[in-house]
Amino acid sequence: MEFEHVTFDLPHGTFHALQGGDPDGRPTVVLHGFPDHPLTAKPFLAELARHGRRVLAPWLRGYAPSPTAGPFDFASLTGDVLALIDRWSPGRAVELVGHDWGALITYDTVVTAPERIERAVTLAVPHPITFLSRPRLAQLRRIWYMGLFQLPGSGWMASARDLAFIDRLWRQWSPGFSLDPALQAELHEHLRASMPAPIKYYREMMRPGMIGATRRLSQPIEVPLLQLYGADDGCFLPPKVDDRHRFAAPHAMEIVPDVGHFLHIEAPEAIAKRIAAWAN
Repeated sequence: MEFEHVTFDLPHGTFHALQGGDPDGRPTVVLHGFPDHPLTAKPFLAELARHGRRVLAPWLRGYAPSPTAGPFDFASLTGDVLALIDRWSPGRAVELVGHDWGALITYDTVVTAPERIERAVTLAVPHPITFLSRPRLAQLRRIWYMGLFQLPGSGWMASARDLAFIDRLWRQWSPGFSLDPALQAELHEHLRASMPAPIKYYREMMRPGMIGATRRLSQPIEVPLLQLYGADDGCFLPPKVDDRHRFAAPHAMEIVPDVGHFLHIEAPEAIAKRIAAWAN
């Protein structure tokens, strides 16, 4: 299935995206995470399209060829997504699917503007307040890189030796999975043009703007939401606490066997099928 490269002139600049699928289908926006971009997920986007969706997958702020200038606080990132939705799907609420940082933005978007989101899916990342309230030691060990990214020069470290650090994260987070070499080279090209902006997301988490985001995210989610986790995820563990009180609309959580952190890239057909079955 063919996807075209499109652009949108938004308040923060010109944002780039992949677009494809049924022109009359359910509008679905897919947000990538770190360290990733839309092109690695094309098979997943195509599977969503085969399930009757019109799909848009943008390069987020900080990821070339979209604007790489900050700020990178939640309000700004969510504002980009809502501006994009208003341009791409005026008058019709969208299905929002987010992976990793895209999932965090999804959680914030559904509490900021629930009327613009028909339903949502988060991949690999628990509700932020659930994650922050009772972090497990095993989980803290897996996110050591977040501390590293607070250090001066961490952008250089992430880019050194042809992004060897980034490749290491992919291997750790999705054990047993190898990204196609052509896709990996394409990802490297875009990340080299983006650094150190993607790392600044993590630095923004330590700044005062996070207080406002925490207040918003403390509100019950009033949009139907599906959470999917890979059973072999080397980055995030599914939460063991009961956080059903955070969801005031239909909600489901599933752990998908035999996939890791990049579950939608490892098993695009299976993940798209689960999303379609839940949404119908």
